[in-house]
Parts: sequence; structure tokens; C-alpha cells
Amino acid sequence: MAKSTEPVTIKKYANRRLYNTGTSTYVTLEDLALMVKNGEDFVVYDAKTSEDITHSVLTQIIFEQEGKGQNLLPINFLRQIIRFYGDSMQMLVPRYLDISIENFTREQEKFRDQFKTFGMPGFTSFAPMEEQVRRNMEIFDRTFKMFLPGANGREEAAAPAAAPAAERSGDLDELKRQVAEMQKRLDRIGDKDDAKS
Repeated sequence: MAKSTEPVTIKKYANRRLYNTGTSTYVTLEDLALMVKNGEDFVVYDAKTSEDITHSVLTQIIFEQEGKGQNLLPINFLRQIIRFYGDSMQMLVPRYLDISIENFTREQEKFRDQFKTFGMPGFTSFAPMEEQVRRNMEIFDRTFKMFLPGANGREEAAAPAAAPAAERSGDLDELKRQVAEMQKRLDRIGDKDDAKS
């Protein structure tokens, strides 16, 4: 039987029960977690208000998995996420995380193959993942600049108009410098958090 392209509708009732309209059965959060792992798409609606509550239900699934001791999210990551709530950067964080996890998902087969090559079921060198993080930081930096044109206000105001080719090579150098600077800042923040722990 072919998979439907439409997401399955799940209704959540006041008694906290979840009803899968596709199979006409009640389901649990564990069932929904299994659907996610199997690549099945679904949308959760509040049965009374028809409000889309998919985000909160998925968050609840993560909370339950973490509560079972399957800690996937590092403490430092959770602290950093909490700090972004209400911050001016909050609007960029979801897209950055989305791009990061998409890239990681695409690259996961390479990581698995490298782990097998070294005969270690769990892990080996972090170099491929670190490279992925570096690429994500570059994307994040470019995205940040799109929302804040003239982020380098003083430098841009002081610099005279130059030839387009020179600008492009200079832009690349500048981008590399800024990514390195951002990485240093992140390292310092991580060091401060480690010192507090």
C-alpha cells in the first residue's frame, strides 16, 4: 500500500487522549514517536478548538524521551536555547537549527560508514561533525547578515568604493575572519558555562 502524501490527522481530546483519524484508533505519544521514526507525517489538532498543536506534542515526545534517560540534548545546548528566548536572535534560531539538522541527516550515512571503518559501533573522530558545524556557522553568519545589512557599519562607511572583483575576494576573507571570530566567541561562552558547572 502506497504512503499518502497528506499528513495523518491526530486529534487530541480534553482527556489527553490522542486519536489517529487515519487508522481510527487511539494512540500514545510512544506511537507518535514511532511514526516519526518511520517517516510518517502527521498533524495534531486540539479536538475542541481545532488549533494546530503539533509543535507542543512533538516537544512533549522529546521531553518524555529525555525523561527516560535517552539524553540526546546536551545540557549546554539546552542552556543556550533557553538564552535565545526573548533575544533579538530568536527569529533566526529555528531556521538555523532546521538547516543544521537537515545537513546532519543528509550526512549521517557518511558518519555511520566512518564509524564502521574504525570498527567502533559508537564513535570515532569528531572531525567530520566539526566540519559540518563549521559549514552551519557559515550559513548562520550569512543569514544573520541578510537580516542586519550594514552589520559592519563602521568598516563599510570608511571603505571607499572598490572594484567588484576586489570586493568579492575581500568579502570571502572577511567572511572567514567573522566565522573564526564567532567560533572564538562560542568557545568562550562554552568555557564560561563549563566553569559554572
